[in-house]
Amino acid sequence: MTDSYQTIEKPIEDVIFKELGSKFINYAYPVENEDEIKMYLENLYEIHPDANHHCYAYILGIDKKNYRANDDGEPSGSAGLPIYNQLLSAEITNILVVSVRYFGGTKLGIPGLVKAYKYAAQVVLEEAKIVERFVSKRIKMIFNYDQQGIVERNVERMDGTVKDKHFSDKCMFTISVRESKLNEFIHMFDEYYQMEIKVLD
Repeated sequence: MTDSYQTIEKPIEDVIFKELGSKFINYAYPVENEDEIKMYLENLYEIHPDANHHCYAYILGIDKKNYRANDDGEPSGSAGLPIYNQLLSAEITNILVVSVRYFGGTKLGIPGLVKAYKYAAQVVLEEAKIVERFVSKRIKMIFNYDQQGIVERNVERMDGTVKDKHFSDKCMFTISVRESKLNEFIHMFDEYYQMEIKVLD
């Protein structure tokens, strides 16, 4: 099984179109988990408290099995599902797309809604750059100050990322490493180095 997946490079916000007077404001976010999704949704409710609908779909995970499509008061299957289907068509994951609708007085009907929300996902994804990402694991490492150089060189060698640094009597780094390289990375620091290494995820 591969440990790579396709997602969008960065958030895309405020992609707007109008349909029969209704305004659709569309957003796409790369996300890692449901907590991030909740944060983005709550933020959009604060930005658009008077909107009639906040319809969205998300997919999480390399197997794409964690997903949700939400119509937020629109007729069942007319909003969240068309957005979700566009995510599937784009073959991306770890993605949240939200379409915020301000009703303009003219009802679109179910076929019109399906078309509008499908287009909402299309236009916002067209603005996004699709990139390859890798499933990663986080590691906590505690080591002596004179070992910092070797740690940072090995992180770079493994295309890892130092997410957090904390310095007290020792160095404590939180490091993100591609899952398929995790064991190789840990074995770089054999017992000779006497470091404390803990896999967090």
